[in-house]
Amino acid sequence: MTLDRRGFLAACTRAGITSALLPGILYTLAAQAQQPASAAKSPELAKITPEMLDQAASLAGVGPFTAEQKRLMLDGLNDQRDSYAPIRALKLANSVPPAYLFNPRPTGERLPSRQIVMIGGGPRPIEISADPIEGLAFETVANLSTLLKARKITSLALTQMYLARLKHYDAKLHFVITLTEERALKQAKAVDAEIAAGRIGGPLQGIPWGAKDLLAVKGYPTTWGAGGFEHQAFDEDATVVQRLDAAGAVLVAKFTLGALAMGDKWFGGRTRNPWNMDQGSSGSSAGSASAVSAGCVGFAIGSETLGSISSPSTRCGVTGLRPTFGFVPRTGAMALSWTMDKLGPIARSVEDCALVLEAIHGPDGKDANVVQADFRWDPRMNLHNFRIGYLKSEFDPLPPLKLQEAVPGENPNEKRVREEHNEAMKAARLRREYDRRYELAALDKLRAMGEKLIPVELPKLPYDAMVPLLTAEAAAAFDDLTMSGRDQLLTEQGIEDWPNAFRIARFYPAVEYIQANRARTLAIQQVSELFEKVDIIVTPTTGTQLAATNLTGHPALILPNGLRGADAPKPPDIDDGDSDDIGGPGTPVSLTFLAGHYQDAKLASFANVYQDATGFHKLHPKLD
Repeated sequence: MTLDRRGFLAACTRAGITSALLPGILYTLAAQAQQPASAAKSPELAKITPEMLDQAASLAGVGPFTAEQKRLMLDGLNDQRDSYAPIRALKLANSVPPAYLFNPRPTGERLPSRQIVMIGGGPRPIEISADPIEGLAFETVANLSTLLKARKITSLALTQMYLARLKHYDAKLHFVITLTEERALKQAKAVDAEIAAGRIGGPLQGIPWGAKDLLAVKGYPTTWGAGGFEHQAFDEDATVVQRLDAAGAVLVAKFTLGALAMGDKWFGGRTRNPWNMDQGSSGSSAGSASAVSAGCVGFAIGSETLGSISSPSTRCGVTGLRPTFGFVPRTGAMALSWTMDKLGPIARSVEDCALVLEAIHGPDGKDANVVQADFRWDPRMNLHNFRIGYLKSEFDPLPPLKLQEAVPGENPNEKRVREEHNEAMKAARLRREYDRRYELAALDKLRAMGEKLIPVELPKLPYDAMVPLLTAEAAAAFDDLTMSGRDQLLTEQGIEDWPNAFRIARFYPAVEYIQANRARTLAIQQVSELFEKVDIIVTPTTGTQLAATNLTGHPALILPNGLRGADAPKPPDIDDGDSDDIGGPGTPVSLTFLAGHYQDAKLASFANVYQDATGFHKLHPKLD
């Protein structure tokens, strides 16, 4: 088969491929020139030719090569291409990591020694409604724990209440993939027996919780939210599940995630935002954030690779803690990016997140990326010695909006597209300007609390250009999905969805992957230097910091920071899932705090003080 060079390059450009791994491109070209299959054996790839090499070199941005150079290269390129097959024949499971470890700490950075001693914050006074248990649906873990240990309520009654709410509100919010009801009722009865016998455990004892459905739970499906995986199951609980079992927490449900941890659309539909059910909950920890926001569980576990705790926590108005990379073991969790995946709690308060992280962090002897770093925190500590920084440019006035200008000779369709784009840009600017008032108010509040804020800036590095590291690892994690064609079973098939992203990633050069990792080393060093100047950084949840700190492995706490007023710009008619700031009137906004590596306890202590001073975490949506 003759391949048209112009057509091939044009197709790759349309697909967003601007750089390519030369042998990978050659593999594709050879596959398209595939020799016919005989009756005795499967089809063979055509030999790589000098013409293919010219096409691949053009796409990869290397060369041009002389005829002699090409002659010398051909045997090696054919041999290299042939080396792919035996590796693919191994059918590597998603759980098999690469033979390297990501270390987010710059050279010379020490792990913290024992941090601050844990002191409970104590419960707030609780008003019991006509239906006492139902009235506790939005209570914090800390308060529920106090009531359980005082035997004012039982874990069984609490579990039954949350199961009932999950069943009722799932019809509207679509946040449940699997209820673990039998397991939960058994656990709750066992906890009540322990408490009755005087065997009082930790703060999570008897608290119902939900797991993002990328965590393996024996006896139940683990679907990863993806079509084609609906009946997948594993024979062992994830480490985080085991640790929460040991802490006495009661697993009531496995929650939705966007297919293979992207967005809020999964094989059963779209998870909704409890504050505005016309919108998605954002993702990919879609069900975890939605269920916590709706008062359907005490807390949940989510995961983040590039915003999957931050985004749904923002959209749903809950508190999310993205721990330092390497703080919580991911054994038994779906791998998307071995060097960026992080598991963390989503709850109603900072204190709740800290209580959960205290139970799940630390090495398990299986996830080699996890280090021994202590986590103990004091919500009542004196914070006046903390140095508080803020990303100044993120709070500065926005630059002038640049709209697309008319071009000579544009046709009516081009004009319509341009005008629609400009209107969308103007609407997005209005929403951004409106939300800035909440961010600026947060700085004013911190100053009123006695904090002297220190302006800092992120190092000027190409963080977005490092993000393809994630996609390359994800494409490797799901190689068989692409090669077998089963990626067609995934719900979303657009230009930004996994099937297309996985295909594009196969053209990412090995050399460029290594170069991007070297740039990542600079990012780790330079971002870490900021935390030699300050202890905590305050920032809007959106912006450059989200990619930067996910790449560098620094921890983040995302807090609700108020509700938009009735004068807020209206949301767009269609939620495309790209922006978290489109909620419209009466929906939450968020604020993010950052800290140095493994300073998660310090981060929680400071964020807890701000949260208590503002009280926005006490707000919850009206669901009926």
